[in-house]
Amino acid sequence: MRNGWWRELSGLVLPVDCAGCGRPRAGLCPACTAALSGAHPRRVRPSPLPGRLPPVHAAAPYENAVRAVLLAHKERGALGLAGVLGRALAGSVRAGTGRGDPAAPLLLVPVPSARSSTRARGHDPVLRIARAAAGELRRGGLAARVLPVLRQRRPVADQAGLGAGARRANLDGALAVAGGGGRLLARGPVCLVDDLLTTGSTLAEAARAVAEAVGADAGTGRPPPCRAAVVAASRSAFEIIRN
Repeated sequence: MRNGWWRELSGLVLPVDCAGCGRPRAGLCPACTAALSGAHPRRVRPSPLPGRLPPVHAAAPYENAVRAVLLAHKERGALGLAGVLGRALAGSVRAGTGRGDPAAPLLLVPVPSARSSTRARGHDPVLRIARAAAGELRRGGLAARVLPVLRQRRPVADQAGLGAGARRANLDGALAVAGGGGRLLARGPVCLVDDLLTTGSTLAEAARAVAEAVGADAGTGRPPPCRAAVVAASRSAFEIIRN
């Protein structure tokens, strides 16, 4: 975290190549910005569909410039990209939740990174994007706040290279809501947020943890209505809905 301020300042002050296509001194060029935020977010659905996965909306397929921008923000500390990624995520949230209820602010619940990953990267990419999205939503008149109450309660293996079944097994029971978080989650509609959807296993596990916490803390005995939004999803998840 201690180098995060320098990364962010240098990204704002120094001319940099486009994180999406590499165009020299372009910042994030108009074409790559449009790839993230130019299209209408759509419902996505992985196959096979994990149990407990709520409806998910995504801004763009995870390919080409979109993939490069997400990786630059997450793995290379290009923190200045959080704004455009937050706008893309805000569009996905709006597509899935509508205009919202002013009396019950929309609760954006980010999927947590492992503590070791956060330390290695120097920042929590999903939390940063979620905060940028909440600000964008508020500027557009939708009451929204970030509620980072999910925690990893046991170590999980690196998901890269794992298939859908192995990812479900790896994540089963891995997430929990911090003590007392269920009462906070019961105060408004919940939208789980992440940067990327592949198999949907992570969001399904997050939805399970939220449902259990609200049922225990609020005494409802039933899961709350819950939706999810991501910046990007695999191309196949878009194609399944289209067809």
